[in-house]
Amino acid sequence: MASSRGTFLFAALGVLSVLSLPDAARSWADGGATWYGGPYGDGSEGGACGYKSDVGQDPFSSMIAAGGPSLFKNGKGCGACYQVRCKEDPACSGKHVTVVITDSCPDGTCQKEKAHFDMSGTAFGAMAKPGMADKLRNSGVLKIEFDRVPCKYNGKKISFKMDSGANPYYLAMLIEYEAGDGDLASVEVMEAGGSKGSAKWMPMRQSWGALWCLDSKSGKPLQAPFSFRLTSGSGKVLVANNVVPTGWNAGKAYQANVNYAA
Repeated sequence: MASSRGTFLFAALGVLSVLSLPDAARSWADGGATWYGGPYGDGSEGGACGYKSDVGQDPFSSMIAAGGPSLFKNGKGCGACYQVRCKEDPACSGKHVTVVITDSCPDGTCQKEKAHFDMSGTAFGAMAKPGMADKLRNSGVLKIEFDRVPCKYNGKKISFKMDSGANPYYLAMLIEYEAGDGDLASVEVMEAGGSKGSAKWMPMRQSWGALWCLDSKSGKPLQAPFSFRLTSGSGKVLVANNVVPTGWNAGKAYQANVNYAA
């Protein structure tokens, strides 16, 4: 890890954007920030949430952070969005940037503050004044202010990416691009036949990060198409019907036709 890790304002970072309140009305909290990976990179490709190369692609667009324990929350913090700003260093612009939690930072540096963001080089540099990104990245640990904000993905739907090890007896997938809260407290799945009343919602298990799984308990193959009932970190429920079709393939991503309101 590399050290150096009122008016209405609309912040747009790639297609990830949030509408902010006047600063006087914001609930800014204090924390610390460092950066890791390449100075213009996306941190550690993949990370503990399992998003892999998606972290460098739209809509994340490298604007990501590894969260300390209070932010990562053993994987339950994956996908949450925060606005972060620094003001004390001369190279700080004082303007906030928006980052998504896509990784964990469990080491000592990330445990010194109540909340710590180990940001990608791209995101860390975005807090700097024009032309001073490299100077800011050489500043060591920064004192920052942060605030939790809704995630907005400008119409992008939730993705269910089947794990490479998934099979008819073991359903496993990465769930990403949830708008609003961004994180998930629980996931349930319904097999084929649910609309006729012959199938019920079954709780999935969080395997690690943003990967959720379910083993067949009957010894028989799980029957697609699969529908999902998602509960966000604040308790908001969303149902995505018949997302994963019959004949699904491991390693393939399937898009729902819904997302949370941001």
